[in-house]
Amino acid sequence: MKKQQQRSEGRLTRREFMGGAAALAAFTIVPRFVLGGSARPAPSEKMNIGCVGVGGMQGASDVKNVGGSENIYAMCDVDAAQFEKIAPKFPAAKQYRDFREMLDKEQKNLQGITITIPDFMHATVALWAMERGIAVHCQKPLTQTVWEARLLTNAAQKYKVPTQMGNQGYSSEATRVACEIMWHGDIGDVTEVHSWSGGGFARGITEWPAVEPVPETLNWDLWTGRAAEHTYSPKIHPSNWRGFLEYGTQMIGDWGIHMLGPANWGLQLGSPTSVQCTAVEGVNPVTYPTYTCKMEFPARPNKYVPSGKMPPVTVCWYEGSLAKTLKLPEGLTAKDIKDCNELFIGTKGLLGTGGRGESVRLVPELKMQGYKKPDPVLKRSPGHFQDWIRACKGGEAACSNFGIAGPYTEWMLLGAICWRFPNEKLLWDAKNLRFTNNEKANEFLKPRFRKGWELKDIKV
Repeated sequence: MKKQQQRSEGRLTRREFMGGAAALAAFTIVPRFVLGGSARPAPSEKMNIGCVGVGGMQGASDVKNVGGSENIYAMCDVDAAQFEKIAPKFPAAKQYRDFREMLDKEQKNLQGITITIPDFMHATVALWAMERGIAVHCQKPLTQTVWEARLLTNAAQKYKVPTQMGNQGYSSEATRVACEIMWHGDIGDVTEVHSWSGGGFARGITEWPAVEPVPETLNWDLWTGRAAEHTYSPKIHPSNWRGFLEYGTQMIGDWGIHMLGPANWGLQLGSPTSVQCTAVEGVNPVTYPTYTCKMEFPARPNKYVPSGKMPPVTVCWYEGSLAKTLKLPEGLTAKDIKDCNELFIGTKGLLGTGGRGESVRLVPELKMQGYKKPDPVLKRSPGHFQDWIRACKGGEAACSNFGIAGPYTEWMLLGAICWRFPNEKLLWDAKNLRFTNNEKANEFLKPRFRKGWELKDIKV
């Protein structure tokens, strides 16, 4: 791994950002109980939070979301330009370039961190924090690869710190109402779910972008992290990395993991038995193509329904330009689902959800006339970040804690693999984390780590 820049505590100057410095000293993990570090705060106390990633797509927003009620103790970003947008609002916060330095120096002072950086570095940063006894709020998708999702699920069980994935719709009332409608039997047994999202990132880029000068504010080596070394391009950072195979997950990890939240919760999905790409266009070696896929889930237990179980269900995902290939049930029109991005097909009716799981209604809308929603079954949330903060202060686990978000991310990311094998039904063995009928597909479950950035498996 290339030498990294080091900084002392306090604010960084531009010279410090760009000046060559000695390599960071070796990092040592010392459990919090040994250090006698900061204990969990009481509900009336403010948490000290470190924010990793303060710009880009969502970083500044996440800092503000936790900074409204808690203390932003430290910020970290590999790009100095990102500090300029948010640091003036939190002038007392220490600034770091390297998350490892921040976590090692501040582990006695931090009680939680937010992670709002490219998908491929989520697991690395989250694991470093959890090993040090620090609670984690990590933006969606939880990880870039299936193996990393299982790793963080196991890490949460091992280190027992409060966790939450940033799929905000999971905390919405509409997602809970969608669950309750299904559990009440109002649309019968759900046999199919369809969800779709057009658009995407880095569409049209089919070869690695030409070499361009790295901005003075950016440490490209630190940004690259565990990934293979490539040249910098503004077509990657700060906004379009999610479309690149090396760094992101495209739309299934961007909006898909938001929109399919009601399906994951309401149908208690668990793990599928298979995944199959049903169409794909624009395959190239650099960025994600546009594709559709379906996953088959077996019958599953569900304590919320009278029978105690739910029947097999097929979940279909449509991404990019192929979102328009969705075939609606007979008699339904595009107007009937104009505000939906997820459609549940039941034996007695249809249900649609929209946004990030933030709206719900029977389909078509005419069915809502005179309809009375079931009595609440699920406790309502105070808000997605507050859900996590409450857990950090001794309250109940957050609704999308890694014990839930990890398995959810696992099955979602099977879609980001299957397009490489069009029309082939890949049989999935969740227990052993492998496809049983395609060894080539298994090569895409785990990332290839750049030397010095390796993560070790955790067994529980």
